Amino acid sequence: MKITLVRSLIGVKKDQRDTVYALGLRKTGDVREVADTRDVRGMVNKVSYLLRIEGQAKA
Repeated sequence: MKITLVRSLIGVKKDQRDTVYALGLRKTGDVREVADTRDVRGMVNKVSYLLRIEGQAKA
């Protein structure tokens, strides 16, 4: 699944900022291809309002 950071991390809680960093995203506009696992889905769901998600399997 392909994720893009579309909103700034300014004013975001530290645990959510750490989650975004753990996904490999640093700056607005960064794009990463990540494995579609349960762990990654949980991280993406936590900060979904900051991301654009593409190629997500419908479950």
